[in-house]
Amino acid sequence: MSQTLFDIQGKVALVTGSTHGLGMAMAMGLGKAGATIIVNGNSSQEKIDSAVAEYRKAGITAVGYKFNVADELQVIEAIKKIETEVGVIDILVNNAGIIKRTPLVDMEVADFKQVVDIDLISPFIVSKHVVRGMMERKQGKIINICSMMSELGRNTVGAYAAAKGGLVMLTKNMATEWARFNIQINGIGPGYFATSQTEPIRVDGHPFNDFIVNRTPAKKWGNPDDLAGAAIFLASKASDFVNGHILYVDGGILATIGKPSNEE
Repeated sequence: MSQTLFDIQGKVALVTGSTHGLGMAMAMGLGKAGATIIVNGNSSQEKIDSAVAEYRKAGITAVGYKFNVADELQVIEAIKKIETEVGVIDILVNNAGIIKRTPLVDMEVADFKQVVDIDLISPFIVSKHVVRGMMERKQGKIINICSMMSELGRNTVGAYAAAKGGLVMLTKNMATEWARFNIQINGIGPGYFATSQTEPIRVDGHPFNDFIVNRTPAKKWGNPDDLAGAAIFLASKASDFVNGHILYVDGGILATIGKPSNEE
């Protein structure tokens, strides 16, 4: 029974921004659980091809498509190609995102808009065009990748936090409108994870490393593989009556106000 609940064998999962990082970690988890992975990126075809090769090396069926998730015409065309060449999309993970670390008072309006376009508007665009098929089939899973900045503020990430906060409410409203079609729309909010991008600051004595370890009840950075279970849960029958929920995978950060650095 438990294996059946988490079975996604034969499902097609589109994971945006899945050529590297946390997007790849979640897609790897879905792929190892049996899903065919649609790899998406917008930087270069070479990067997509390299990522596809990495998935296939891990024994995962993967196909790559280059398109800009913030461009509605590109999204429409890509979805048509995917459904013609691979199959209907059963699982959508809206993971693509960017962050610009600039104090709000210094931030250019164009930069603010770019962050909102990719982090908030693109999940709306992609979901809008994927969900039509899900509504017809009366089943589907949509997972929006939120953030702890959906709940908390932090210096220099105002645009990102505004977009990710909006994504929480977009997730709830998607559930409000689409749950009656047997579609589950939920979110994952990652905490701080050990990735290649954070490697330079994940050393003892670095102020930010010490801050994160001290702030996290689990006393460590997350391993990207820790996100796989959450993704599989929200992509499978195990979550068929879970809707409009944000699952924070953060080692307990949001559960506590924290503690002084000199306190055990």
